Amino acid sequence: MLSRSLSKTYNLLASANNFPARMITGFAKTAPEEVRAMFIALFDESADVIERIMAFKNNSSVLLEKYGNGASQHYQYENAISTYLWLRYPDKYYIYKYSEVKTVADELGSDYRFKKGAYTENLRNFYSLYDEICEYIRTDTELTSLFKTQLTGTCYPDPEYKTLTVDVGFYISRYYSQKESAAPQEWFPNDYSPEITTDTWVELLHDSEVFTDSSLEIMKRLKDYGGQATCSQLATKYGESHNFYNSGSTALARRVADKTGCPVMSTEDDSIKWWPILYVGRNADKDDEGVFIWKLRDELAAALDRFDLSSVDLYVTTADDSDCRYWWLNANPKIWSFADLKVGEAQSYTLYNDNGNKRRIFQHFLSIKAGDMVIGYESNPVKQVVALCKITAEQDGEKIQFEKVESLASPIDYATLKSIPELEKMEFFTNPNGSLFSLTKGEYDFLMDLIRDENPLVVEQGVEKYDKDDFLSQVFMSEQRYDMLVAVLKNKRNIILQGAPGVGKTFAAKRLAYSIMGEMDDTRIEFVQFHQNYSYEDFMMGYKPSEDGFELKTGIFYRFCQKAANQLGKDFFFIIDEINRGNMSKIFGEMLMLIENDYRGTKTTLAYNGISFSVPANLYIIGMMNTADRSLAMIDYALRRRFSFFEMEPGFDSEGFVQYQNELNNETFNQLIEKIKELNKEIASDRSLGKGFCIGHSYFSNWKECTDEKMQAVVDFDILPMLDEYWFDDAAKLQRWSNILHGVFQ
Repeated sequence: MLSRSLSKTYNLLASANNFPARMITGFAKTAPEEVRAMFIALFDESADVIERIMAFKNNSSVLLEKYGNGASQHYQYENAISTYLWLRYPDKYYIYKYSEVKTVADELGSDYRFKKGAYTENLRNFYSLYDEICEYIRTDTELTSLFKTQLTGTCYPDPEYKTLTVDVGFYISRYYSQKESAAPQEWFPNDYSPEITTDTWVELLHDSEVFTDSSLEIMKRLKDYGGQATCSQLATKYGESHNFYNSGSTALARRVADKTGCPVMSTEDDSIKWWPILYVGRNADKDDEGVFIWKLRDELAAALDRFDLSSVDLYVTTADDSDCRYWWLNANPKIWSFADLKVGEAQSYTLYNDNGNKRRIFQHFLSIKAGDMVIGYESNPVKQVVALCKITAEQDGEKIQFEKVESLASPIDYATLKSIPELEKMEFFTNPNGSLFSLTKGEYDFLMDLIRDENPLVVEQGVEKYDKDDFLSQVFMSEQRYDMLVAVLKNKRNIILQGAPGVGKTFAAKRLAYSIMGEMDDTRIEFVQFHQNYSYEDFMMGYKPSEDGFELKTGIFYRFCQKAANQLGKDFFFIIDEINRGNMSKIFGEMLMLIENDYRGTKTTLAYNGISFSVPANLYIIGMMNTADRSLAMIDYALRRRFSFFEMEPGFDSEGFVQYQNELNNETFNQLIEKIKELNKEIASDRSLGKGFCIGHSYFSNWKECTDEKMQAVVDFDILPMLDEYWFDDAAKLQRWSNILHGVFQ
């Protein structure tokens, strides 16, 4: 009966690498009552659909264990199970496919988020999203009419348009998302050349110290692909991970530079410094697999034409490939920790333990090769993947050498990894005794997808440039004051912009960061606001409730420090609004020492996890403090000692504001500004107030048009309520200034 039910599902339940129909019918023949019970439970509409799907999947794992006869997969995952539901209730359910649904959500700009490994959340978001799409389809009379004209007598009429919704999703993911993009960009860099001739490239190709076997493999694959390709395209066709081509090309370019002394691009960013020795590049088109295309430099391509690549094997790594290039390495922080390593810093691991005995799975230590990629896992105090590494030197009989490529700002915990069926056959899970484990390409790629969901790579996007002139045109401050502000921040690394409301502290903080970075790169800026309940657990790390009790979670500052440490050649900015509203000692903890300029890069042991931590030197902290808020206590001396304080003043007399005022060309506005400047003089001379209570220019900034109504609204609803608070005990003074300001509009 089950075979007949699934007989016409074709590729819905079968493909080259996925056999759900065959497996479930096989289980049904071996254990018919158990499978029957699974389907009865799945079709029980009184229970939550997500729970039913999860139960079916879990029961399939039980069947595999009992009746699988060594099979590695049961293939009863969300896609197949949702298909069973759709077959049974086509007027209620849709067919779920992760990659398809994620593309649909991205293309439609949906707020629903889909992440690998987040199975229950993905399903709930999927049903909600497709319900919304279905409701919209019902209102599209043109589409539904077209649909009905295509139905024949053998078609299911789909009265609720559920199947049509699936088809629309398929169209969006398969065709609409592949629509033509803009014309290809020019190859770049066009102002740099390694100045290596074809003859020199030929010599280098014969030098095995420069062009290793893996380097020649990359060259042959790229040449075979047509001379230009993305890392994703090469990985799909020939195997290996994206990082095999990425890190392999970087390492090759370094060796070429060392050997020839050729000029290297003048940039501190290692991610774009080396590959131009070998290639020119451009952003990939939308229908290309991958994000960035490399093209062999003409001289190198000509040299490859003269070099015999026939002896280089174009092999594809499979799950059974004994020449594994992906590894899982355990670290115990009691001995050494990935967190102790800086990005690019080397570490060694011995082949023999302290007793002189071979380490477990000894053959892995013998098989490891330079350039291999390593997933860095820590077993204590929290079991989690914390870093990506690569092997820098093959074993020498005593140890292997590796370096950290990236710290993960958002580690992947053991519980998440263990719950994922696609990883259940990992050597680490099936034989957990040891320190170095092999990973198949599929396992490594799946792990990298998980890691990148939480730790996305920064892709160079043609960020808009921003400099000192841009700052001065937007922030009403004199050039002399700006130069002083930048010098103070660079010297101390921590600064607090203090001033009255309306002087543009928050506006200036972000643009100050832009001007120092030289570009408007928001990926290198983090923004938080302190309040009375903000804590160290929010800021650094702490135990948070989870399904099984409490789990150690890292905070926003911890993650941002890790992010900055991954790109030491670039500046990062952590901006804190209302910094004096929080309990500084409670929030910063040991960070009060580590943020000091003299202690940047110095490691200390964190109280919660016992792991070393440091604040990188390329991270700047900008705080903002409102000096006119009487409700706030004086700022903690310990914090005051570690920050410089910069007074933000009203900028009515700055060159930028005067130019802005002239552009508005409004006489009433000019009169109002003069009265505000007179008001500020009186506030500054008031012994109970002072210049920290002056009225800021931002109340009158960024206006596209200037009307009496707009100006009067600022006076009535911003300025006068503030004066009422300032002079709550002097009604006559408050009334006098109310008359003066209103008199401007008479």
